[in-house]
Amino acid sequence: MPRGVRVSAAVTRVFGIRHHGPGSARSLRAALAEFRPDIILIEGPADADPLVGYVAADGMAPPVALLAYVPGEPARAAFWPFASFSPEWQALRHGAEHGVPVRFCDLPSTHVLAAREHEPAEHRDPLAELAAAAGYDDAERWWDAVVESAADSGAFDAITEAMRALREPAPPGAEVAEPSTHTGATTSGGPAESPAGAEAAAPAVEAVAPAGGAAAPAGGAEAPAGAAEAPGGGAEPRVLHSIPVDTQTLRREAYMRQTMRKALREGAQRLAVVCGAWHAPALDGPLGPAAPDTRLLTGLPKVKTASTWVPWTHSRLATASGYGAGITSPGWYHHLFTETEQPVVRWLTRVANVLRAHDLPVSSAHVIEAARLAETLAALRARPLAGLSEVTEAVRAVLCGGEETLVRLIAEELVIGEALGAVPADTPTVPLAADLAATARSLRLKQEPSARSLDLDLRKERELRRSHLLHRLRVLGIEWGVPAQSQVRGTGTFRETWTLCWEPEYALAVIEASRWGTTLRTAAEARILDHVGDADITLADLATALDTALLADLGAATYGLIARLDEVAALDHDVTHLLGVLPGLLRTRRYGDVRGTDVSALGRVADGLLVRICAGLPGAVTGLDTEAAENLRDQIDAANAALRTGTDGIERWQAALRVVADRDDVHGALAGRAVRLLADVGEIDDAESALRLGAALSVGRTAQAKAAWIDGFLGGRGLLLVHDRELLRLVDEWVRGLGDDQFTEVLPLLRRTFGAFEQPERRAIGRAIRGGARAEGVRGAIDFERGELALRAALAILAAAPRPADAAEPAGAIP
Repeated sequence: MPRGVRVSAAVTRVFGIRHHGPGSARSLRAALAEFRPDIILIEGPADADPLVGYVAADGMAPPVALLAYVPGEPARAAFWPFASFSPEWQALRHGAEHGVPVRFCDLPSTHVLAAREHEPAEHRDPLAELAAAAGYDDAERWWDAVVESAADSGAFDAITEAMRALREPAPPGAEVAEPSTHTGATTSGGPAESPAGAEAAAPAVEAVAPAGGAAAPAGGAEAPAGAAEAPGGGAEPRVLHSIPVDTQTLRREAYMRQTMRKALREGAQRLAVVCGAWHAPALDGPLGPAAPDTRLLTGLPKVKTASTWVPWTHSRLATASGYGAGITSPGWYHHLFTETEQPVVRWLTRVANVLRAHDLPVSSAHVIEAARLAETLAALRARPLAGLSEVTEAVRAVLCGGEETLVRLIAEELVIGEALGAVPADTPTVPLAADLAATARSLRLKQEPSARSLDLDLRKERELRRSHLLHRLRVLGIEWGVPAQSQVRGTGTFRETWTLCWEPEYALAVIEASRWGTTLRTAAEARILDHVGDADITLADLATALDTALLADLGAATYGLIARLDEVAALDHDVTHLLGVLPGLLRTRRYGDVRGTDVSALGRVADGLLVRICAGLPGAVTGLDTEAAENLRDQIDAANAALRTGTDGIERWQAALRVVADRDDVHGALAGRAVRLLADVGEIDDAESALRLGAALSVGRTAQAKAAWIDGFLGGRGLLLVHDRELLRLVDEWVRGLGDDQFTEVLPLLRRTFGAFEQPERRAIGRAIRGGARAEGVRGAIDFERGELALRAALAILAAAPRPADAAEPAGAIP
């Protein structure tokens, strides 16, 4: 009969467990079946009791988490995660399957969230303390070695005694025997002889979730009662240092005892309490008077909270994710819990499948040999079953050939793994989350924890709506979809590519975004209008926001954004700012038309910007250094490309460019580019282009200024020199006429200019230059008089030579 506390014939049993431990989960499931409680109390926020009923509902699939948050301040939130191998989840399932009432017994979230900022908790890891006493430097490896290979429903009393030994101050100089590393026999039940000789148990880490996450319950673990030598042939016994209990933990335990008293007063006869092993000694035994606990809980701060279930992932259970109460191998633990028959062989088979999926040769013989190696290592280490360390070493040696990159791949895909839970559709939530779920369901977008690519053809109605959804979520700060580079070649605005990956934290982000509205459309419209209302908003920010609003189909926000853009543009007198946003506005107007969005009001704003740009451009191009001139040249290029697609003000723009081209005080990079842009549209013919180039290369200008003009004129257009030989001749003569010092000075700029040409263009220019030089050299070397004498002499020799009588007179002979 297990130890218990009898109060008026009632029996209380405290089960100290380790959070997310499959060994604890199996042991607890067996212990509850044996104990047959009539009420179960579980460590967790007491005000989440109304959510217990959803555990058995259709659609509930772990991993999931309890989420508590402060309405109006969703950033103040806490998570309590559960996996299928979490002992608490198994306790919840036991209650649902056997009709046993289940309640949470820890401090309500109203106190947890109110006190978090004022009382940060710092905890030492009891598990690490016990592991160190056993001679292990890795607490997780120790836990896997002594617990996860077997389950024993009678280990909980030993767990409590081990935790009691850690909580109580040890006499000076006292030493304790090392916790067991397992001899192969599982615990038969019953406590150790004394706290100093406790042969088992380890709690999990007490932790606080990041970014306002919840204090995860502390936990513990069971271990076999049979002692064995420490790794490496037996380590010396070490002092087991006691761990002080902080005030927050004492308050939590006081609340747990109060909840236990309430359950007993209500008539519970067989009370089961499932808590982290670290708390078990405080709940085991006589509860004592309630007055001290009442005093400890008096005056705790409170705040109004709301709670719900949200999906969670295995990766968020891992310590690598930053969640301090996690575990390093959730995928492995899930496998151990679900695969009770030949878990090692089945695991190695999964490893082989992963490697084969990456086109790596792995045969059945590899799997058999790896299984033998893992079992041999376990036998050498006196383990009844190969653990994760043995299996990983076998995988590294046999399946991966010692390649650490492949071992890391297995760790990411299997040891940690990735699985996203699910919650019932009728789970309490905010309206915005309900709208997101309904919209995603109608668009057949599944929330998945692994990244996948999604190509959208915006000419299709459903794919256009998918695009709207993903853009609206980005406006709200929910990065479920991230724009990506498409693998499909194509042009135009009809295609989008996204990378989709759902993170559990997005559930909290949705709750936080719900303050902007009850639907995704209204919330995104309110959020984007609030953003552009800032006094220091820039034209570039407004143009980006307007483009985003059109992509997300936020029609109600579009007019407000256009009005705000017109207002800010009217106050901005910097031509470079206006030039910077004009191409985007023109593209936005066309893009909106493609998507069927009415952006006619945007045309008036764009036309007004163009008038101001053309009026201010001649004055903005003077007095610029090389860097500023080149930046402005890039903006002029972008604006010109956007205007050439069809705008009523193109004539006004070309007139402004001619003014720039005619000025003598403009940097060569700008003057040359203005001439080139005008020549491209026929405003300047080839003859005038050559004349202007000749003037730019005339005496009186520095070599650097001449090179800048050429760079502005030619930049990226080698075909001009290929087809216009006069321009090529002028450039060639200028380059050949440079002195050594001048050539060295302008060489970097010339190299950049000609290096931007396509290779066929450079080859054609080289052939043209070589051909022209050779023709000129040949014409200068011919002496026609001497040539004629030589020709007559040759013909005379040919005429004197004997020939057949019927031979004809040589054609072209000179008489």
